[in-house]
Amino acid sequence: MAACVSRVELSVSCRSLLDRDLGSRSDPLCVLLQDAGGGRWAELDRTEKVKNCQDPEFCKKLVVDYYFEKVQKLKFSMYDIDNKSFDLNDDDYLGGIECTLGQIVSSSVFTRPLELKQGKPAGKGTITISAEEIKDNRVVHLEVEAQNLDKKDIFGKSDPFLEFYKQSDAGTWQLVYRSEVIKNNLNPCWRKFSVPLQTFCGGDFNKPIKVQCADHDSDGSHDLIGTLETTLAQMQTAGAGSLVEYECIHPEKKQKKKNYKNSGIIRIKSCKIETEYSFLDYVMGGCQINFTVGVDFTASNGDPKSPDSLHYISPDGVNEYLIAIWSVGSVVQDYDTDKLFPAFGFGAQVPPSWQVSHEFALNFNPSNPYCQGIQGIVDAYRQILPQIRLYGPTNFSPIINHVARFAAHSLQQGTAAQYFILLIITDGEITDLDQTRQAIVNASKLPMSIIIVGVGEADFKAMEFLDGDSGVLKSVTGEPAARDIVQFVPFRQFKNASREALSQMVLAEVPKQLVSYYKWQGWPPLKLPEIKAM
Repeated sequence: MAACVSRVELSVSCRSLLDRDLGSRSDPLCVLLQDAGGGRWAELDRTEKVKNCQDPEFCKKLVVDYYFEKVQKLKFSMYDIDNKSFDLNDDDYLGGIECTLGQIVSSSVFTRPLELKQGKPAGKGTITISAEEIKDNRVVHLEVEAQNLDKKDIFGKSDPFLEFYKQSDAGTWQLVYRSEVIKNNLNPCWRKFSVPLQTFCGGDFNKPIKVQCADHDSDGSHDLIGTLETTLAQMQTAGAGSLVEYECIHPEKKQKKKNYKNSGIIRIKSCKIETEYSFLDYVMGGCQINFTVGVDFTASNGDPKSPDSLHYISPDGVNEYLIAIWSVGSVVQDYDTDKLFPAFGFGAQVPPSWQVSHEFALNFNPSNPYCQGIQGIVDAYRQILPQIRLYGPTNFSPIINHVARFAAHSLQQGTAAQYFILLIITDGEITDLDQTRQAIVNASKLPMSIIIVGVGEADFKAMEFLDGDSGVLKSVTGEPAARDIVQFVPFRQFKNASREALSQMVLAEVPKQLVSYYKWQGWPPLKLPEIKAM
């Protein structure tokens, strides 16, 4: 199961709903359903009922888990509720819409006309949906040291570590952070660490925080050195040369020893709270994701007319190239407002000169290589296939550098406005490995990610090397990539799986890559989210 990127809260309002009640207005309620496959819909949530209202603004928010790498089909259904039963079959249907969660989160306000059934409007009724991520995206960064801790070991000093606890609403202590152990040291300085504010104190700066310092024993019987209680508000006064000091107290020693002072001093060197933005913060803040496709037309794919060619289009109209374009494109298209996608081929001889080209437009229009929607890419691919000659070599670097030029141009804006995804579909027999390594290292400094889908049965060692999962990718000169931007997936692993499985695997890394890039640049979303605690 993919990790949920985050939870989204949907606010729903309607205008001009149909009036189904005699003598009074409708009593509407909105139900949110998610596509469960096979024509079935599963209810996720529902709003409250608003009495006698044709223009309701529902107070209850609809909550849904959000996954970037999935197409999450949703249905919003409006009903006029005339009884107390939970079942909606005996209530009047006022219309509904189907859409994807991606469409909603990438629109600041999403308004659609309600339909009773496809193509039949529900009067003048409309529905408006807006999305907000449920989270407090602040993070606490702490630096802590100690002085003169009690010696607990017979043959050495102490091996101290810290544990931070927050107090729950029920009064119990809940562990939120455990530090590393520092061996044989009574004056330790622990590594800087970060904890989400929500986790650390539930967003409440005055919630009690307990800090426990103990001497680590490998058998798990750690000896308590001492504890202290504080709040985040108190710790925040640390920084800029002023430390916040606490006495570390061992309760039993304090009771037994009259002249007991403390078991050491714990010092907060710095306590900073920063906002860490999420993928949805950037998308909802107005970041456009630009999608480009590069298709491998080299001779190693085999003659497209032959059924054993990777470019052979089967009687039902598909091949691995087309499935990869559909799978990835269907997810990404929701995040691109103009739905115009540049699509290129490489490694073929192209008319009229029959020169080998490594970045020719699939629509044969180099000044305007854009295809209208994913269907436009598919149509261009089908039309160009009989008009070119598959050739070679297999060079990736020209098309990577092509997209990188656009990414570099958007970088000059200095804002989180545009991010670029390049999908390369290839049979994997790469020729210009060194130039491609350099192109990827250069692109790692730009707002872009590269997805490589390997089709066919080739040995994809070079692709796995470019992926960089087994270590940082370096150029021939030894320059390391600034960040990991390549995700390689062999299509054969998904041959018998659903198209959704391929898109989930291929796109799972993109949210992290986008966020890590903007964090590295220090760029917030174009429109800042309001802080909203859970």
